[in-house]
Amino acid sequence: MGKRIFLASPTMHDQEQAFIKEAFDTNWVAPLGANVDGFEREMAAYLGVGHAAALSAGTAALHLAVKLAGVKPGEPVFCSDLTFSATVNPVSYEGGRQVFIDSERESWNMDPRALEQAFRKYPQCKCVVVANLYGTPAKLDEICAICDEHGAILIEDAAESLSATYHGRQTGTFGRYNAISFNGNKIITTSGGGMLLSDDEAAIQKARFWATQSREPFAWYEHKELGYNYRMSNIIAGIGRGQLLHLDEHRARKKKIYETYQAAFSDLSAISMNPYLAESEPNFWLSCMTVDPAQSAVKPAQIMAALAAENIESRPIWKPMHLQPVFADRDFVTLQPDGHAVGAELFARGLCLPSDIKNTDADMERIIGIIKNLFKA
Repeated sequence: MGKRIFLASPTMHDQEQAFIKEAFDTNWVAPLGANVDGFEREMAAYLGVGHAAALSAGTAALHLAVKLAGVKPGEPVFCSDLTFSATVNPVSYEGGRQVFIDSERESWNMDPRALEQAFRKYPQCKCVVVANLYGTPAKLDEICAICDEHGAILIEDAAESLSATYHGRQTGTFGRYNAISFNGNKIITTSGGGMLLSDDEAAIQKARFWATQSREPFAWYEHKELGYNYRMSNIIAGIGRGQLLHLDEHRARKKKIYETYQAAFSDLSAISMNPYLAESEPNFWLSCMTVDPAQSAVKPAQIMAALAAENIESRPIWKPMHLQPVFADRDFVTLQPDGHAVGAELFARGLCLPSDIKNTDADMERIIGIIKNLFKA
């Protein structure tokens, strides 16, 4: 069996250690410190957003975004359907009820036409959560315009799309509140952690307050509001500062992986790579493929099994939220007349390919060869 090839694993450099050493040398090991402040400032500058709060996870950032949006128990919140559960779970933390919006085929993200239909059904909705799937920007201009028309707050989940752009503008800046993630498999990582982003300085200050247990400025511990232990540690932030220096390099490597798969499978009409909009530049976090069942009997499960047999990691496409048992009682809005949702179809036909930036040319040849052999019969 060949060497282990991962779906997406951390790639460390030398600068991370320097920032961590500085934290140790100054004894700023406890939460907060110069690395946290620096990471917030440097990330906000990279993205071109006004303010940032470094937090323990991207999920924490989304939770505080939902809280800032003022979601109340029982209120509908429109959410991307084809995404990871962390995108939508925070709505439940605040007692809201998710209404899932189907995908469009051009980017696999939230369909603006389905979003319009959802507003006709739930005109009282005041919050929308859109995810940029696998690092590919959604139709953000259309979605922003629809939210503005209906007076709804947009929360952009850019956990997977850090460094991706739409019309030249960085994702993670389109919503009133935005979230990014530094989980271990993301394009840059702090091992965990995330960040809340906004041009609203008061909102970010409020989020930092909530994230530090809502402690009031007294000598004793005084709390007037419910708080959370959501702040990022100074050590983790140091890793992030070192990683940020290599973000553009990581994105370039991810793009090369995508283009290598795309070229290799160009002679197989049954295979399609995950698409993206002409006006966008994804970060190509994960390269994905779908198989057309009308052109091939090969199933995604067969491909994943063949790769696993050679010690190569791959994953199914996200299972849509409206199909998750925990959300079985939530509404789902799709434009598909036959009821076969776009997201459900992609889940059935697709898989995520190994997209680790440490993949060598030989690794890519090995992966591609295993897949192409399945289509020779």
